[in-house]
Amino acid sequence: MERAITWYEVLGVLPGAEPDKLRRKYDERTALLRPEMIAGAPSNVLTVVTRAQSFLDTAWEILGDPASRNRYDEAAGFRRKGLAPSGSFASSSWHDSADSAIVGDMGGDALAGLLELGGFVGGGSRRPSKVPVPDVRGLFYDVCMEVVGRLGLRVRSVQLTPRPMPVDGLVVGQDPQAPRKLRRGEMVMAHVWHPPLRPAGPGR
Repeated sequence: MERAITWYEVLGVLPGAEPDKLRRKYDERTALLRPEMIAGAPSNVLTVVTRAQSFLDTAWEILGDPASRNRYDEAAGFRRKGLAPSGSFASSSWHDSADSAIVGDMGGDALAGLLELGGFVGGGSRRPSKVPVPDVRGLFYDVCMEVVGRLGLRVRSVQLTPRPMPVDGLVVGQDPQAPRKLRRGEMVMAHVWHPPLRPAGPGR
């Protein structure tokens, strides 16, 4: 079974991450979406930044509260009810420890957006020759690679920022778009925007 994206992946952490690391990753990624960082960006970037912020906020809402995180981990299969996390996630990939690591039911609009990624959960013993292209707009590029690669597709980035900061970029467009189907091994082009080298200040 192909697995769904998790809220841990949205933040770029493993399921066993300590709370302070969750907060740090949330802060790092939301800092790249601050108004001064996106000032002057094209309208398509601004639209996707709103989507990305919604994903990040929902991930933090679910994982930042211990009780909510416990419920999510149990529902996603990362831990058994009443048991503490095993700590074995540090040496595994993001999704090896659960057969169905799906996003929880507390996500609101961001959850709907993630579910639109499509193509993650498939039944049956035969893998289809074609898979739906996921909608990866609003995901950071490292998460995009994980998502697209899990479907057996390849991803190539098109850099939209001439002098990007040395940080992970945000996927603001793609070709082909969802929900077109591709054969496994075919390419998805991800249009990646980075914050500028320095925040845009007054008069710049």
